[in-house]
Amino acid sequence: MKNRLTLYISLGMALGVFAGWLGHQAGDPKAIADRYAILADVFLRLIKMIIAPLVISTLVSGLAGMSGGRDIGRIGTRSFAWFVSASLVSLALGLLLANTFQPGAGLHLTAGTAAVNTGLNTAGLNLRDVVTHIVPTSLVDAMARNDILQIVVFSLFFGLGLNALKGNPAVDAVIRLVDGIVPVMLRLTGYVMRFAPLGVFGALASVVTTKGLDVLLAYGRLLCTFYIGLAALCAVLIGVGYAFLGKRVGALLKTVREPALIAFSTASSEAAFPRLAEKLEGFGIDKKVIGFTLPLGYAFNLDGSMMYQSFAAIFIAQAFGVDMPLSQQVVMLLVLMVSSKGMASVPRGSVVVVAAIAPMFRLPMEGVALVLAIDQLLDMGRTMTNVIGNSVATAVVARLEERRDAVRDTSTPAVAMPQATRA
Repeated sequence: MKNRLTLYISLGMALGVFAGWLGHQAGDPKAIADRYAILADVFLRLIKMIIAPLVISTLVSGLAGMSGGRDIGRIGTRSFAWFVSASLVSLALGLLLANTFQPGAGLHLTAGTAAVNTGLNTAGLNLRDVVTHIVPTSLVDAMARNDILQIVVFSLFFGLGLNALKGNPAVDAVIRLVDGIVPVMLRLTGYVMRFAPLGVFGALASVVTTKGLDVLLAYGRLLCTFYIGLAALCAVLIGVGYAFLGKRVGALLKTVREPALIAFSTASSEAAFPRLAEKLEGFGIDKKVIGFTLPLGYAFNLDGSMMYQSFAAIFIAQAFGVDMPLSQQVVMLLVLMVSSKGMASVPRGSVVVVAAIAPMFRLPMEGVALVLAIDQLLDMGRTMTNVIGNSVATAVVARLEERRDAVRDTSTPAVAMPQATRA
């Protein structure tokens, strides 16, 4: 089943589009779409069921298994250096491509005077709430909401505490317990993934049944240029990955194609996380690096989403004729860089960020409603790019750790054996 799962997911995608087309021709497409959505909802519920214990066990096990605070600090520094650099590249590439292709130019839309309800909750996007939201008030509450960022923060503190107290028999027993939970969660992940083709089928069938095949053709210029941008971003990430991994980057992409397909078809990074962690470990990456870097990446390294935010903002400005000089675009890039962190757990988080910064740069909210119409298709691409970006980031950090270990082993002088004492 494991070797054929990618094929089954691809078939589920194709059959979902076909079934959705048939359902759209029926008399009551909404009722049919609701039935198809049951499959997708069940699959996503199964994923949410395992995501919190999987993140906690892998991250805590990885931190507790490190040799000391220096290892944690080094891997953390390398991970965040990658995350910040990748975020800046993603945002800048979005600005560059939106200005080059100008997908919104020529629409000549006019902003109305009435308030537009986009259905997005942007009230919480201010510095105080974003910063305080990072720290959970209760682990149980964070797990109940599947707030990955808060779960990661708790796991970091818990893992650091276990690492600091290693050697205590009671603490070592807790570490062994956590280490024992990890393979159980990975096996449980395998069981859940067997339902992935049906979940993918239901997700696409529901969308196409509701909106018809036109959803695949509407906003063609915007979709085309955005996906060109995602392809360019993936090429940059893969190119940088090649500099560290060499030809193995091709094997990495082949390894993660299954979770990437899951992310694309469900537009859910959470749906891909369990399988991605399993695939990266199968690729040969140290589970301690996976357990530390991958959950952090899901909270801070959303490359596709970052590119979308700058791309969508410039598209709205072009569509409504809002003059935005380069200096203002650079300021917006920095604002997006800061405001987007910590929004990974927010539904439609990328669109929420765009809606929140829109008034700051005189962008009409009608523009947010404009991109919301096809956000499902945009979300599919950016979510898959997030998965690829985090895969490359984790593999590069692991490679840097391997190089450091190799240098340290070769530079350590051999211990001279004592000569035999003469009788």
